[in-house]
Amino acid sequence: MKKINTDTYKVIKPVDLKAINTFEDFDTDDDKLKKVLKKIRRELGEFQDTMYAHGKYSVLLCLQGMDTSGKDSLIREVFKDFNARGVVVHSFKVPTELEKKHDYLWRHYISLPAKGKVGVFNRTHYENVLVTRVHPEYVLSEHIPGIHSVKDLDEKFWESRFEQINNFEKHITANGTIVFKFFLHLSKEEQRQRLLRRLALKEKNWKFSPGDLKERKLWDKYQECYEEAINKTSKKNAPWFVIPADNKKAARVIVAQILLKELKKYKDIKEPELNDKIKANLEDYKKQLETEQE
Repeated sequence: MKKINTDTYKVIKPVDLKAINTFEDFDTDDDKLKKVLKKIRRELGEFQDTMYAHGKYSVLLCLQGMDTSGKDSLIREVFKDFNARGVVVHSFKVPTELEKKHDYLWRHYISLPAKGKVGVFNRTHYENVLVTRVHPEYVLSEHIPGIHSVKDLDEKFWESRFEQINNFEKHITANGTIVFKFFLHLSKEEQRQRLLRRLALKEKNWKFSPGDLKERKLWDKYQECYEEAINKTSKKNAPWFVIPADNKKAARVIVAQILLKELKKYKDIKEPELNDKIKANLEDYKKQLETEQE
């Protein structure tokens, strides 16, 4: 199996999505990829246990990608060996009436993971510079002062929103949230094949919506918006990773390997030691339990 170089996926300079490969298999088969993922996710699960005991950091995993890019299955497979109480997944849909009464970042703030836990945003705050750029009329429902029509949504507005998102991530990382942002880079042809499978397999029919085809017609516009968003918000404290997503099993391995490698850099994340008083009396506590009468 070809070695996985996780650095090749991190965005450290402007990217051109059209020039980035959407398929990877590391010169191996699915069975080998499954075994590799199993090993990595076991280590990730152990790390999360330690992080929970340490209690000073949380992890936020942001997943973005076109429809059918594999976000749901990636979450299921990568976090399979985690303590269920340690992972919280949020799938952000169309804002509710309550959410519309707040600023667009509010619902993401209140969904951030607590210290010691891993939070997964399945679609994220980036929808506010992606789907809203493709469909700018959606912004009007946010009731923003000074925004009366789509004509008011000029470049200055979007630049301001990119800055707000960068500041949001700067704030949460400064307070102990480790942020990972993954764009599952899918080819248009692979999306077509996956949509056809949804239609062909009865158990997958429920996933299909005619709206998928309408959004597919806007593919090029979405790619442009993704590229701009990634280039303007990939920062050292909260980098983007562009993951080839045509092969789901390889994509899962890449994401898991990136998480493990980057998290292991936090050498201060250790299980806390008992205080000296408790440590000095461990034998006494043990004897109390051993001699306890039922």
